Amino acid sequence: MPVSALSPRADRRSAGPGRGSASRRSEPALTVTLAIPLTGDAVSPQAHRLLAAVRELVELSRGTVTVEAAAVPEPEPEPVPSGPEVRLLTGSRQVLLDGEPVPLTRLEFDLLLYLAERPRRVFSRAQLLAGVWGYERAGERTVDVHVRRLRLKLGASVPAVTTVYGVGYRLADDARITIMPHD
Repeated sequence: MPVSALSPRADRRSAGPGRGSASRRSEPALTVTLAIPLTGDAVSPQAHRLLAAVRELVELSRGTVTVEAAAVPEPEPEPVPSGPEVRLLTGSRQVLLDGEPVPLTRLEFDLLLYLAERPRRVFSRAQLLAGVWGYERAGERTVDVHVRRLRLKLGASVPAVTTVYGVGYRLADDARITIMPHD
């Protein structure tokens, strides 16, 4: 429910010699729009207090308050990812790319599983070393090598791992990866 508050402020110009009296022009000097979310069809008590406070401030300066219902935007449907589907079979530690097995090493599988279990989260190389390898003493470039090999084995048509420059890696937004706990 958007609420708009308009506060007119007089524009006073001094009268110079031979100019006559000061002119007054009433224009909105400030427009405040509040979007208050409704829970059901009711306005919360906090929102009522806020509206009352805004109304009081505006009325003191001889402004106006208008209340109108907001147009509710329709939720956009989630885009369906395109491209090959990757299935991680955790019980047998296999990876299937469109039904075909892809041979991955233990660390490549663990890296892909780690990222797939935590979508839309960016991990630094040190975090991946600690989470996948279990230690942080290896060189950070170890992660780069494993990500490169994982990308090569999955192929260019599967956007699985995205590089976040200056930070680390994350699972790609359009990756179609399904984790299957049991075969």
